[in-house]
Amino acid sequence: MSDLFHEKASFEFIGKCFDIMIKTDKHTYQILTKRSHNMMEFSDVFYDYFGYKIPSHIWMGVSVENEDNVWRIDELRKVKSETKFISFEPLVGSVGKINLKGIDWVIIGGESGFNYRKVEKEWILEIIKQCKKQKVAVFFKQWGGIRPKSKGREINGRIYDEYPKIKFSNPLKKIEFNEIAFAEHCISHEVLKRKQVNVIQ
Repeated sequence: MSDLFHEKASFEFIGKCFDIMIKTDKHTYQILTKRSHNMMEFSDVFYDYFGYKIPSHIWMGVSVENEDNVWRIDELRKVKSETKFISFEPLVGSVGKINLKGIDWVIIGGESGFNYRKVEKEWILEIIKQCKKQKVAVFFKQWGGIRPKSKGREINGRIYDEYPKIKFSNPLKKIEFNEIAFAEHCISHEVLKRKQVNVIQ
């Protein structure tokens, strides 16, 4: 498993991956990244090319480990996709007050491995409370520990196993993906971006 929006992954390559996901819509895909700006920018390129948002069976998400990374949620909100989620995993600190407008699903989990950092109960509960208030489905994955299942999934006598109710929509399935045309579109986008940077400078 790797980050599809890594700096070394070209938009042309990512586009080919999305073409496969679009055509195989019997599956649900969860695309998770810490590089929220790259995801946001790709979604703009995607929308400009296809004229549609990323379909509902392709869930676009960001990782938020603590309050320092809450800004990624704001960038996720700008991603042109039908389904959005946040992974608060590994949760290594309080995230504070969060705005979940436009978010469909939240995952929470503690860190696992030999050098894991302990997750505090109050950090988990503050997220769950905000999910309930803002009516967002929440899934508590694990407390973490040396092994992922070391301490189970129960919190305050309850297991949170919620999933969002997503209305399926894939208007792109019958649209033929032209690799060359999409690559040219990506190049045009990059040229325009560089011109804008030069103007600012």
